[in-house]
Amino acid sequence: MSRAGVVVFPGSNCDQDLVEALQKNGFKQVVKLWHKQTDLEDCRLIFLPGGFSYGDYLRSGAIARFSPIMKEVVRFSGNGGFVMGICNGFQILTEAGLLSGALLRNRDQQFICDFVHLRAKSDSLLTEKIPSNQTIKIPIAHGEGRYYTSENELKALEDNHQILFEYVDENGLPTADANPNGSLRNIAGVASRGKNVFGMMPHPERVADTRLGQTDGNLIFKGILEAFS
Repeated sequence: MSRAGVVVFPGSNCDQDLVEALQKNGFKQVVKLWHKQTDLEDCRLIFLPGGFSYGDYLRSGAIARFSPIMKEVVRFSGNGGFVMGICNGFQILTEAGLLSGALLRNRDQQFICDFVHLRAKSDSLLTEKIPSNQTIKIPIAHGEGRYYTSENELKALEDNHQILFEYVDENGLPTADANPNGSLRNIAGVASRGKNVFGMMPHPERVADTRLGQTDGNLIFKGILEAFS
């Protein structure tokens, strides 16, 4: 069974949620990795959780990008290693240049905590368990989640099928009203060109337990587990 590591930065607050979600979905070996480490402890999967790393000073993810462990994460991903960032983790990955684009202040300049509907837009480890005609309901909680990139980068993302998720309404349509933060083209998550680095703003780890009344997040984690089993 593959060993998974969840990186903990000062200000991370979703690390334990993510650890438990991974364990509930069959990951037997899940460890926390402190941001000052320079050893990934033989983990084959690295997760960057949500939260407010370094208090979101300067901008979200800007300081965490320089944590000692990120040098190893960059090296690991460069060798084809699996890396996934959720919310603040996604922000850190864009700051580190491992994913294209940037996460800007929400359109209405307000922190948003709500449920959204997502539709999988490209094939990947994260989306293979989600039927093409099915939407999933996942919560968001962010103040800087408006995905933006250049026209050239956007075209590359589309041509290479790197857009993972888009915000949609209950009928699966990417309408303006379904877009909670003003993200370009309703983008909620993207992958690297090599499809080994992934980032998404919604929190699948918060809907991965029947006690929470919603389990759509399990579709994402089960796809990852199956790929590494």
